[in-house]
Amino acid sequence: MAERLNLPLEGIRVLELGHAVMGPTCGMVLADMGAEVYKVERTGSGDDTRHLKGFGSGFFTYFNRNKKSISIDLKTETGKDIFLKLVKRADVLIENFGPGTVDRLGIGFDVCCKHNPRLIYCSLKGFMPGPYEKRPALDEVVQMMGGLAYMTGPKGKPLRAGASITDILGGSYGVIGILAALLQRQITGKGQLVQATLYESVAFLVGQHMAVAAISGKAPLPMRERGRAWSIYDLFTTADKKLVFIGVTSERHWQRMCKVFGFSDWIKNEQ
Repeated sequence: MAERLNLPLEGIRVLELGHAVMGPTCGMVLADMGAEVYKVERTGSGDDTRHLKGFGSGFFTYFNRNKKSISIDLKTETGKDIFLKLVKRADVLIENFGPGTVDRLGIGFDVCCKHNPRLIYCSLKGFMPGPYEKRPALDEVVQMMGGLAYMTGPKGKPLRAGASITDILGGSYGVIGILAALLQRQITGKGQLVQATLYESVAFLVGQHMAVAAISGKAPLPMRERGRAWSIYDLFTTADKKLVFIGVTSERHWQRMCKVFGFSDWIKNEQ
């Protein structure tokens, strides 16, 4: 029997004040890598995603795997005291509450780092510090604001991507920041504040299109109407009415495709 390898984050303790998708994604990735993640939920009903139906019925079980759960009423002094005692024993804290909420509850970064100077405090929000930082945000809202919906749908009909892509990416960027902070803590012995946001995540996703606009001087067309960087990169309908996507991005790929499908006469045909 092969020896079991330890997961890379075993021994790291995480407190997750996460709800919906963004915060839970961050905690889930850390848990998948071996961290001991405690999801702190409100007393009584717990995370709202526990009760979603239809489209959202799988959210809680998917984004909260490998975690432990604890219920604390953070609006009471007793609950806050219990939470801050847990902070003293934690390596990482994740929160994606609305702007200003953790400060109102008395558990913001400045307070928590006094209780534990080695704490990595990851704050996940809609926007980075700036004119929009106090605004709440949702995945679909920033997809519209940042241009991802424009690039996804046909011209004149912006369309949300088919997954909570900015929530998931924002939470994943939080993980990257946490890992970097844990590495730096080995040198400095100190924790720090880590931030990741929805809007800046979607801006990164569409950055390649911004670059096209900057270089060409023209606004990019939506993906369905764009010009292609490669000669074959599209959906095709087969003889039995199935759909197949074919992407040929180099002369080498073209030659291999022609050989596999028996179109050797196409290899030298430049038309």
